[in-house]
Amino acid sequence: MSFPTRSLGRSSLQVSPLCFGGNVFGWTADEAMSFSLLDEWVGAGMNFVDTADVYSRWVPGHTGGESEALIGKWLQKSPAKRKQIVLATKVGKDMGDGKVGLHPKYIKQAVDASLKRLQTDYIDLYQTHDDDPSIPLEDVLGTLGDLIAAGKVRAIGASNYSAERFAEALEVSEKHRLARYESLQPLYNLYDRAVFEKELQPLCVKNGVGVMNFYALAAGFLTGKYRTAEDVNKSARGPKTISLYLNPRGLKILAALDSAATRLNAKQSEIAIAWLLTRPSIAAPIASASNLDQLKSLIRACELTLDPQTLDQLNTASAE
Repeated sequence: MSFPTRSLGRSSLQVSPLCFGGNVFGWTADEAMSFSLLDEWVGAGMNFVDTADVYSRWVPGHTGGESEALIGKWLQKSPAKRKQIVLATKVGKDMGDGKVGLHPKYIKQAVDASLKRLQTDYIDLYQTHDDDPSIPLEDVLGTLGDLIAAGKVRAIGASNYSAERFAEALEVSEKHRLARYESLQPLYNLYDRAVFEKELQPLCVKNGVGVMNFYALAAGFLTGKYRTAEDVNKSARGPKTISLYLNPRGLKILAALDSAATRLNAKQSEIAIAWLLTRPSIAAPIASASNLDQLKSLIRACELTLDPQTLDQLNTASAE
């Protein structure tokens, strides 16, 4: 099986229509399962994998770098697969011991640490995980450009930037002829629409920036498994899901997903991802899986075609 690839911004990177979120590696997926997930992902014709240096520092006993290290072990086990994947990682989140932010010196240290953990000579997409207002954008983009020139990085992207700051970054790149962000990772899904669609979507469309949105399934809410307060204990993300999404509007969206899922013989999560693939500027939504059944469902989502009736139903239910 193969899927049509999409250009990531104006870069030469060609990515599959869905990006595997590597936050689960070493967390909810152990080494053996992580290897199986990656093998299945590539075997299904997908090529895009996203991680970060900080994954999974939030787990007791972890220090960060666990996800990258597992990907590195997988690549060493099957070296030929390095050329089959577009590998993305990030820098900037707090790694402890003062290792945080986007100071040029730290970026250079962090990229070398990521390369070592990933056991590769280059990173396809290197992203700033957070904005760092304390460092001039010229310095950040200049340093990232140096990494491209050195062959350590092929393209750069940003995550968690406001529309104002992202627009400023694009302007700085053009004005000073520096490397520019070719991708953006914002929060965006069928529930979380307003901020992205009002401010960031038109900016990305205008500038040809590829969007790889996170929380494609709203922390699992759009799978349909969180419907009552009693569902809170089904997942570690339960409390957050309940507080953010379990309300009249959220239940209205689930009802629309239920209807579409029945009509199309698909899962609610598959409908939610298929909806994202129809949206302007979206290059590859990011979604995670902790087992092979979940992963196969993600892949099926990319095979779905949503008819006008379904799209209208979903758009109406999720309108704010």
